[in-house]
Amino acid sequence: METQEIKLNNAPAIKGLRFRGFAGPSDYPRMLTIIDASNRVDKEERAVTLADLQNDYQHLNNSDPEKDMLFAEINGEAIAYSRVEWYQEEDPNHRIYAHFVNLVPEWREKGIEQAMIQWCETRLTGIAASHARDSRRFLQTYSNGFKEGFNAILASLAYTPARYFIAMARPLEDIPAADLPEGIETRLVKESEQRAVWDASIEAFRDHWGYARPTEEDYQAYRGSKHFQPDLWQVAWHGEDIVGSVLNYIDQDYNEKYDKKRGWTEEITTHREWRRRGIARALIVRSMHMHKALGMKEVGLGVDTDNPNGALKLYQSLGYQKERTWITFRKER
Repeated sequence: METQEIKLNNAPAIKGLRFRGFAGPSDYPRMLTIIDASNRVDKEERAVTLADLQNDYQHLNNSDPEKDMLFAEINGEAIAYSRVEWYQEEDPNHRIYAHFVNLVPEWREKGIEQAMIQWCETRLTGIAASHARDSRRFLQTYSNGFKEGFNAILASLAYTPARYFIAMARPLEDIPAADLPEGIETRLVKESEQRAVWDASIEAFRDHWGYARPTEEDYQAYRGSKHFQPDLWQVAWHGEDIVGSVLNYIDQDYNEKYDKKRGWTEEITTHREWRRRGIARALIVRSMHMHKALGMKEVGLGVDTDNPNGALKLYQSLGYQKERTWITFRKER
């Protein structure tokens, strides 16, 4: 795919700097190089593969890479890329116009981030112009606690932290005891039940911050991802009703890249009418024992620090400890 140069009015005067659009799947390896270079400095600990990118970009929502991506090059070598998308939060009624910038460390804080963010904002403003004024509108982007320079740039552009999330982990030693309530059982999930388990998990998240109703593309993206491992799920049933779940997985790419043996206890949910009965605790403990039996040495998860149902305290009580902080930044438009 041929791409034309994109002129940015506020681009810094750097010799060899050029901006362009998305060149198609041939850009995926370049994106991986940028991601890996960034992760090393930003302490992100992600193991993104070519297959991951291919799956993700086959199932985008409200984002057209040919129109909604910007690449920066120095003398023909890609050093950064951005993409924009939008979605509707359910409660409260907010429309979110999101963007990100991935830039290799050696070219940071030279004006490239500001130029690319402005391009993203302009593109999102154009998209928003076709939407009804029936919601509060926010520009949104993401960072972490180690990216002090980028966080300062966001502050200079009037973005403020809207929510904090943390990554947590614990070794698979001294696993506590926890039993399911009477009448609740777990069993292997049949293939015909996989969608129902996912739907139940999504429904349980409806009262969480930033909730947006998933689309069919979201489910297909999940099914096509390496994290879709239903044989490892721990699901609590009351008769034929799903009342809680932990959608566990093992990321072999992550473990190989970081020389770890970590399992993930993620997407932890309990249905509203079954909360405060110890179901989530028992499912997490069962997940720990399962991961240990599979040869894992530790487990990890991510959590909203202001989770309305006390998830952070639950995980801390189970021995999980903080590793890093992620930040969602917003500014209203």
